[in-house]
Amino acid sequence: MSRTIEILDRLIAFPTVSRDSNLDLIREVEGMLTALGVESRLVFDEAGRKANLFATIGPRDVPGIMLAGHTDVVPVDGQAWTSDPFRLTRRDGKLFGRGTADMKGFIAACLFLAEQAAHVPLHTPLHLALSYDEEIGCVGVRRLIDMLAGLGIRPKACIVGEPTGMQVVVAHKGKTAIRAHCHGLECHSSLAPLGLNAIHLASDLIGALRRRQTELLRSGARDRDYDIDHSTVHVGMIRGGTALNIVPKDCTLDFEIRHLPGDALEPILEALAEDVAVIEGAARESFPEAAIRLETISAYPAMETSPDADITAFAKALTGGNSHGKISFGTEGGLYSRDLGTPTVVCGPGYISDAHKPDEFVSEAQLAECDRFLAGLLGLLRR
Repeated sequence: MSRTIEILDRLIAFPTVSRDSNLDLIREVEGMLTALGVESRLVFDEAGRKANLFATIGPRDVPGIMLAGHTDVVPVDGQAWTSDPFRLTRRDGKLFGRGTADMKGFIAACLFLAEQAAHVPLHTPLHLALSYDEEIGCVGVRRLIDMLAGLGIRPKACIVGEPTGMQVVVAHKGKTAIRAHCHGLECHSSLAPLGLNAIHLASDLIGALRRRQTELLRSGARDRDYDIDHSTVHVGMIRGGTALNIVPKDCTLDFEIRHLPGDALEPILEALAEDVAVIEGAARESFPEAAIRLETISAYPAMETSPDADITAFAKALTGGNSHGKISFGTEGGLYSRDLGTPTVVCGPGYISDAHKPDEFVSEAQLAECDRFLAGLLGLLRR
């Protein structure tokens, strides 16, 4: 068993679902680094239940290469696992467990790298950045970025280890999640025309969202390097009503916009605001109570790093390949790039298609490839 797999075995045992604390895992990592003589900075959430971790190995007076990952995982509730999701299981060259691909496999490889880097002189420092609450909208890393900016720590480049099959990724879409609060007028369902059905308001809004999606498909930006080559609008949840014989007063629906770097978010939001005004105006002709309020739940920016950037060439050299790609799912890379001014690429072991599902796994071959990638990085940091 490789050292990276041994570390991954320890990390998987911490059930760091986003709704729960990640402190046990963070303290474990902090202890591992302390044993190497490496100091960690912890950045806590407001409640003190979760924390980011940042550590530097090597000189402190020059910018370094930052390896970044998130410690939280998605829930396993209702999923039919064939093994304990929080116990690493090896089978047929695969390593099963929640977070193996997304993205504790990369973190384990980084900690193995830290063990090696702590015992050799580095010319360029190695930074490790571990975050919380990435899975619910890249929430926790913002505190870490604020801390780094406040201390004047600006890494020269960043590699976010999301599962890309160890392909270098230079761009991803941005995402904004929005909750629409639709308010009508309740009454007995036998008198339904005397009330304003909030679910009907929500349905009108869904129709407008679908029309905007069609417009994006027909006339929005296109980029063939993405598996989904256009921006998307998606409704994921709707909640409303209390009983069948009551015209519902309230209804909420959650939707998201995933936009290409070439599709600015603001015009899309402005168009949706116009749609809301039209729907509200029509309803208020008969029901002054009618209202639709849009609340942003979470948002992170798109990432777009030049294929000709130094970090792109640097990462490609470590993979031994010449290709790069783009992904539709989001990462913390957009925030590191935008808010910290750090050129960023995404590259990590495993595949997103194997994440967030029962029997999530990363292959031993992918972890070995990641270990080789990081060994090459260590060689460059020593020069």
